[in-house]
Amino acid sequence: MTLDSNEIMQVLPHRFPFQLVDRITECEPGQRAVGRKCVTVNEQFFCGHFPQKHVMPGVLILEALAQVGAVAILTEEANKGKIVLFGGVKNARFKRQVVPGDVLELTCELTARRGPIGMGKAEARVDGKLAASAELTFAID
Repeated sequence: MTLDSNEIMQVLPHRFPFQLVDRITECEPGQRAVGRKCVTVNEQFFCGHFPQKHVMPGVLILEALAQVGAVAILTEEANKGKIVLFGGVKNARFKRQVVPGDVLELTCELTARRGPIGMGKAEARVDGKLAASAELTFAID
């Protein structure tokens, strides 16, 4: 399953300026998803982070990863129309700066679920090199 930006808007409630996934390139509902974020100099956050040296904030990389994971969850028939909320972040690591012109390849694999609570292993890569990784906890509402 693949989704373009308009189809992602039918799954996720996020809108500008907080829709941080441009395309879903792979999706196994309830299991995993892979997405893409094309980082451009026109991103609103670059106005303040940092005006003299543009670097994508790490928390927004985590949010983009969480949105990819949310697509994996919300494409399950039982979860359509629901919202996925952050429950926690563990072991977040940032290995390289993400700057305008980079294409983030975002992967989130769901690793555990108990009722409406679950966990996922997430990685962001640029040109095949690890930029960030984390374990994400989520709650389905």
